[in-house]
Amino acid sequence: MKRVFVIVLDSCGIGFEPDAADFGDVGADTLRTCSQSPKFAMPNLISMGLGNLDGVDYLPKTGKPTAALARLQELSRGKDTTIGHWEIAGIVSPEPLPTFPHGFPEEVLRPFREQTGRGVLCNLPYSGTEVIKDYGREHVQTGDLIVYTSADSVFQIAAHESVVPPEQLYDDCRIARKILTGKYGVGRVIARPFEGEWPYTRTSRRHDFSLEPPAKTMLDAIVEAGQDMIAVGKIHDIFAGRGMTEFTYTSGNTDGLAKTLQIADRDFTGLCFVNLVDFDMLYGHRNDAVAYAKALNEFSARLDDFISKMRDDDVLFITADHGCDPSTPSTDHSREYVPLLVYGKRVKPVNLGTKPTYAYIAKTICDMLGVENSLAGESLKSELLR
Repeated sequence: MKRVFVIVLDSCGIGFEPDAADFGDVGADTLRTCSQSPKFAMPNLISMGLGNLDGVDYLPKTGKPTAALARLQELSRGKDTTIGHWEIAGIVSPEPLPTFPHGFPEEVLRPFREQTGRGVLCNLPYSGTEVIKDYGREHVQTGDLIVYTSADSVFQIAAHESVVPPEQLYDDCRIARKILTGKYGVGRVIARPFEGEWPYTRTSRRHDFSLEPPAKTMLDAIVEAGQDMIAVGKIHDIFAGRGMTEFTYTSGNTDGLAKTLQIADRDFTGLCFVNLVDFDMLYGHRNDAVAYAKALNEFSARLDDFISKMRDDDVLFITADHGCDPSTPSTDHSREYVPLLVYGKRVKPVNLGTKPTYAYIAKTICDMLGVENSLAGESLKSELLR
C-alpha cells in the first residue's frame, strides 16, 4: 500500500462496553440515539456494512457489504479524546489520566495565578456554554480567567477576546501545560475564547495543548520510516505536534472534509490522519441528537466525493475514539465500543467481529505501509487484503 487514510468520527460510539458501569455509562449508545432522528441517513456507511457490526441491531443489514468491518473495544482505562486517539495510534493506557471532579488544588492554581498575573474564576466541572453565561460578566469586569474542567482530563481556560486576546490566552495555556505534569498531568489544556455581549458566544479559535504520548506511536513509526504523516484537524494537538510531517487545522467537519479531499488529490506515501470534531464538540457535548444525526448524514453524503478520488491501492479506515451519547443526562463522553470500517479496492468485505483494542488499527496500518514498529495490538492485514 502507498496511501492510507484514517477518518475519526469524533465520539461516534456504537454501544456501551462491558465495564461501562465503572464510568457511569450503562445504556449509552451514541449511534443508536442518532439513528432515531428523522434527520439520520447514512446510506454509504450502511452499504459498507455499518448495520452488520456486532451489537448494531437498529440499522439495516446488507448481504453484500462493500467494506471490511469490526467492532472495537477500548482497552485503555479512559473515555477521552487523548487516550482514545493514543490507542488508535498503538498505545494502551492502563491508568486513566487524572480528573478533578472538585476542581484543581491550590498547588496548581497558585503558580498559575502568579505566572499569568490574573485571578481564577469558577474552578469546577462545568458545561462550556454555561460557564461563560455564569462567569463571563465577572471575567469581563475583573480580567480574571475562567478555569473549569469536566469528567474528562482537561484544564479549560475561557476568556473574552476583548479582555484576553487569543494569542495571550494561548500563552496562558502554555503556562498551565508546564504546571500540569506528574499527578496533575491532564490530557489537555484547552483555550476557550468567546466574544460578543452576554450571554456570549464561543469562537472557533479554540486551541488544545496536549500531554505528549508516553511512548512512540504509529505516527512516530511512520515518520521514522521516511514516509508522510499528514494530520488534519485536532490530530496535531492531540499528539502534541509529534510524529507528523505536515498538519492543517480545520474550522469544523465541512472544512475538515474539504481539506481531506484536497489531500486525496495529491501524491504522497504514508498516512493522512483526520479528526472530525463537530460530532463531539458541537453535538454530543450539547446533547443535540438532531444536529448530530444531520452531521452524520453530511459525512455519509460527502463520502462519495472522497471514494471517487481513491486510487487502486488506497485504503480508508473509518472509526471513532469514544462515545458521547446526546440522549443521556450527562454532557460528557461515554465508554462505548467504536466502529471500524475499512474500504478499498484491495480490501475483502469481511466481518471480523469484535476486537479487544483500538490498537489493531495502528498495527494494521504499519503492516500495510511496511513500517517496523513495537506497537500494541495485532495486524489484520492478512485478513483484510486480497
